[in-house]
Amino acid sequence: MPSNNNFIKKYGVNFTEQEYVVNPAIGREKEIRELSLVLLTPEKSAILTGKPGIGKTAIVEGLAYLIQRDEVPNALKGYTIIKIDTQALMGTVQETGDSRVQTLIDEILENEKYILFIDEIHTLINATSESALDFANMFKTGLGRGDIKIIGATTSDEYERYILRDKAFTRRFQRINIEEPSQELTVKIVTGVIPRIEHNTGIKMGYTPFIQEKIAKFITELTTEYNRVYESASRYPDIAITLFSQAFSQALFENKSVVTISHFRKAIANSKAVYPDVIKKFLVVFDEKFKDLLDDEKRSNLGLNDNNSINTNNITNNPFDALRRDS
Repeated sequence: MPSNNNFIKKYGVNFTEQEYVVNPAIGREKEIRELSLVLLTPEKSAILTGKPGIGKTAIVEGLAYLIQRDEVPNALKGYTIIKIDTQALMGTVQETGDSRVQTLIDEILENEKYILFIDEIHTLINATSESALDFANMFKTGLGRGDIKIIGATTSDEYERYILRDKAFTRRFQRINIEEPSQELTVKIVTGVIPRIEHNTGIKMGYTPFIQEKIAKFITELTTEYNRVYESASRYPDIAITLFSQAFSQALFENKSVVTISHFRKAIANSKAVYPDVIKKFLVVFDEKFKDLLDDEKRSNLGLNDNNSINTNNITNNPFDALRRDS
């Protein structure tokens, strides 16, 4: 990056320089292809719309991942995708007094191969905010000439509520509606991100791919639409990935190096994204479906005494019980 890109370096996140343990957009080849086609269209930028938690940002990261690997059309090779937080753009640059938005635009125009990613792009056009409207107007000239390429992301409701009101701004974007993935694809995504979760936590998954898929399928079924706490939980794949990841958090909390079936059970039992009565019912099914694994883990962790009876003194479902006994 040129040395004069001080604003981009300070406020931007370079998606094309990030380390990706796995493809961040598993199963989203169709959406990435559509996004690429829009970006290759002269004088057009893209805006991704859809419900929260369905992976809009992951699709942008997926494009950056492909750019890293030179697995994009020649016209997109060498591009840099920069994510900018809109809140960081409000106000002026302290050293110069210049508008932060104009400073960003000037830096982008100095370089030929920048794609700007703006999450929650609806905040640029807010009918109640005069400054937000000015913010959008600053981009219009560059967008209209094709000098600036932007990927925006917002929810469908916010797109219709705010962005559609500004016809001039809307003309410069092509909308790509991102659908919530199916249960089958969600299972594929959850199992696909396991190496990333292992990398981020330092905890290993203690089961074969067959068992991993079985657990992922159970969690996906648990977090289906009508089981989610209304308006407090996101959608597939985020809600399933989060619950799956919380099992690794349980292992971290207990200072374990491997996540096991009991950690998944605790993660489900403690979930705030699913209704309590649903959790109660699913735990019964969980105990039946994974009985052999739970029994094997109990025998392995607790051991057997000399007369082959299980030592129940160390059984606990609450990690704080052990702390209280030690004290």
